[in-house]
Amino acid sequence: MAMAEKNGQGRRRSPFSSPALRLTLKTIGSILITMLGLAFVTFVIGRVMPIDPVLSIVGEQASKSTYDDAYAALGLDKPIIVQFFIYIWDVLHGDFGVSLLNARPVAEDIKRVFPATLELATLGTIMGVTLGIPLGVIAAVKRGTWIDQLARVVALVGYSMPIFWLGLMGLLVFYGILGWVGGPGRVGIFYVDMVPTVTGMILIDSALDGNWEIFKNALSHIILPASILGYYSMAYISRMTRSFMLEQMSAEYITTARVKGLPERTVIWRHAFKNIRVQLITVIALSYANLLEGSVLTEIIFSWPGIGQYITTALLSADMNAVLGGTIVVGLIFVLLNIFSDLLYRVFDPRAK
Repeated sequence: MAMAEKNGQGRRRSPFSSPALRLTLKTIGSILITMLGLAFVTFVIGRVMPIDPVLSIVGEQASKSTYDDAYAALGLDKPIIVQFFIYIWDVLHGDFGVSLLNARPVAEDIKRVFPATLELATLGTIMGVTLGIPLGVIAAVKRGTWIDQLARVVALVGYSMPIFWLGLMGLLVFYGILGWVGGPGRVGIFYVDMVPTVTGMILIDSALDGNWEIFKNALSHIILPASILGYYSMAYISRMTRSFMLEQMSAEYITTARVKGLPERTVIWRHAFKNIRVQLITVIALSYANLLEGSVLTEIIFSWPGIGQYITTALLSADMNAVLGGTIVVGLIFVLLNIFSDLLYRVFDPRAK
């Protein structure tokens, strides 16, 4: 009996042998390594750029002693690897440094500008999903017809056309000529700072405040840049949806379902489309992440005060604290969205369990 208990204790499994725990540790480790690598590369690039951040502070007419004092105050006199680890230590404590442009903490600046990008990218993704999935399904079902050819052309144009050109043409036609939408910026100049900030997303904040006049004005300003991003997202999602659906439509179970006399609508949406939902989750998550990090040109063209414009302005001014902080936040969001899509994959696909 004692021997059996001893053997049972000897065979007791280690807590680290749990597959769920191993997966969690592996995921956390992957996030840390990815973010550390991203921060290091961005940090090094910022230090070797031919732009002197000290001159941005003291000016070109400053004396050498003033320059040297500012140089030491920024910690630039230390070895670059020491500078990097000091910066990482500060980041782990929630300190992204102070912006050289406005002398405000970078964390506060990011908290202020990121909701604008989140609002724009979210609306663009909703448009892309709403239009892209049905377009891809119809193109696959009508393979080889003019509908399929038209859908492929629309997707190709949206995927290959320079986004800054689409933005400029959109402003020229729909704002400059037709006057159907609002101009650059989030709201008209008379409505700036008239809505209490709750989420930082002006459509939501104006709705919560019950100020429907500002909501309407904000909607007229966001609809064009969101449509530009939504068109880009739709092109990617529709292409991938069509590809996934074509693979399913040629499978044997689809032929069997048709032989049984099931309605075509049931065959398409309850059988074929059901089996591509998991793949589409990853596609949509990647598309959303790409809009969050790739809306820089759109924000610049439409004077949208988001994180893309913030990072670009900081980069041109050698404000590397702002560039690093913005890059780390965007990179972290990209990684988290990928992990979230993986979790949804495991939820919706029984084989992944």
